[in-house]
Amino acid sequence: MSTLVTIGDFSRMTYLTVKALRHYHDIGLLEPASVDADNGYRLYGTDQVAVAQSIRRFRELDMPTDDIRAVLAAGSESERNAVIVAHLDRMEGRLEQTRRTIGGLRMLLENHGPAPAVEHRALAPALALAIREHVRFKDAAGWCDRAYSEIHALLHGGDVATTGSDGALYTQAFFEEGEGEVTAFVAVDGDVPTNGRVANVEIPGFDAAVAVHTGSFDDLDHTYRWLGTRVAELGIGVEGPMREHYLDDGTIEVCWPVSPPILE
Repeated sequence: MSTLVTIGDFSRMTYLTVKALRHYHDIGLLEPASVDADNGYRLYGTDQVAVAQSIRRFRELDMPTDDIRAVLAAGSESERNAVIVAHLDRMEGRLEQTRRTIGGLRMLLENHGPAPAVEHRALAPALALAIREHVRFKDAAGWCDRAYSEIHALLHGGDVATTGSDGALYTQAFFEEGEGEVTAFVAVDGDVPTNGRVANVEIPGFDAAVAVHTGSFDDLDHTYRWLGTRVAELGIGVEGPMREHYLDDGTIEVCWPVSPPILE
């Protein structure tokens, strides 16, 4: 049989502060077994301790309160476990991202690796299938993946051949404001019947300083640093979109718009 205890005693039993317990009551996550109608004192049952401790552990894992509520309200063990596993998967993803970020920061601090070679290249205009939309910087990688899936699905089984690797154009606003127009494209040899977001476009040509990025995608900013520094040193940078080519071997060509002089 459960025994009623004060909120203070319950706090000590669960390692949850009184402030936290009041908050969980207010949002309906953990309601007291009884509330005195006269003085508003909250009383908790000893059979609620395990639930309260579970809530504390879930919060230590940064589980959102809505997910905790779903766990507590789950009608079956499999339903409860599905919510928990989904959160653990998100945590593992964040942990991996943290590891990559730490690795990139160490590389920056220790200045590991040689500077990539930089070459001048005249990028010719190209007919392409493309999707062009306003995209936030933090959403760009996922957006590009979905865009290329749509473009290649349209090309699959068709008679038009591709004439280059997947590529993308990023406007200056995309970098300067954290969001802007992005064009994901695949160069093709002729017009292709389109639908949905995909359109036939002409990708403009321009003179570019080009560096090949061979590391992790998360470290792409290092190649931007080296390339941008070289362009600045030569004083040849011009206004225009950045262009990236995603090659089949996993490397990325970063193309910085420049005036025509050949790099030395």
